[in-house]
Amino acid sequence: MRSPCKIGVLTFHRSINYGSFWQASSLVEGLRARGHDAELLDYDCSCVRRAEIECALQPELPIRTRRGHLKDYATKARKFTEAVTSLPLSRRFSMHHPSRAGEYDAVVVGSDEVWNFRHPWFGSKPIFFGEGLRADRLVSYAASFGNHSAWNGIDPSWARKLDRFSMISVRDENSWHLVRGGTGREAAVVLDPCLQFPQSAASNPPTDGRYAAIYGHSFPAWLEKRIRRWADGTGLRLVSIGYVNEWADEQRVTVGPLEFAKVMAGAGAVITNFFHGCVFALLNRKPWVSAPSAYRSIKIPDLAALLGSEDRLIDEDTPDSAMAEILETPVAPQVMSRIAELRAQSNAYLDAALS
Repeated sequence: MRSPCKIGVLTFHRSINYGSFWQASSLVEGLRARGHDAELLDYDCSCVRRAEIECALQPELPIRTRRGHLKDYATKARKFTEAVTSLPLSRRFSMHHPSRAGEYDAVVVGSDEVWNFRHPWFGSKPIFFGEGLRADRLVSYAASFGNHSAWNGIDPSWARKLDRFSMISVRDENSWHLVRGGTGREAAVVLDPCLQFPQSAASNPPTDGRYAAIYGHSFPAWLEKRIRRWADGTGLRLVSIGYVNEWADEQRVTVGPLEFAKVMAGAGAVITNFFHGCVFALLNRKPWVSAPSAYRSIKIPDLAALLGSEDRLIDEDTPDSAMAEILETPVAPQVMSRIAELRAQSNAYLDAALS
């Protein structure tokens, strides 16, 4: 293995989203721990910045945030800005002029939904397909097409851009099929960086666990009522992290990325409709359930299937007794064994991609 390589990591590192922050941090730090000179490509775009702030302040559109909660969401956004400055960053450059990023031995594109054509502000940005980047080679790590279904395929003009990648890996089956259908190549399936490089994201010591973490927003009414009933019956407090959920006992909207990791590590159970809510529950071996939102209706089931955790996905027909049992049952040993197996596969992929 050639070491060190100068590596640029291209992902959504400035998104005001806990999962985006932690997958970016975990990947760049994981590569540095392998002896590489890795840094996040710190692109800038005024339109993207505006979109991120608007989403951070109004996460449930078309339902508008109550005025009383805007200050909390703004505080949360500032904490993300501060946290990002602590990460290894390249010099700043315009997203629309990728050649100004500098020269690298390799650029690693991913993780996150870097190839999601349906993303409201990052969708179909050529930079994430390697266009204009100056690198000896392009590789992807745990890239995803998000909620762009394999049934819709890839336009040939975009599929051809992937031909520049010397090696391709994805984090879900949907993305595997899109790469296979569009390019004829079989991508490796690897772990999300938070699970692959857990040292940073799981470094906070857990607290007493006498609460359940609610991570996400716009949960269906049936889930809110049933989780509320379950919590009242068990005596666990419901703590909503990062977003307002009025049915929770406590709103911790202002937590930054580092606080988020600590709160997730200390929870007795996790209820989520976000991809990285599931990831952090798995990372900390916590009981968890998920009712995926429409936007995440592909990537969460794919993650559960990859790890053998399909039983954690619930819907309105799931009996209360079954839901309660799931929320009181830690991650199964066979799931942890599957993560260990995929961690070895992911390491082998990185060895080959960066050798």
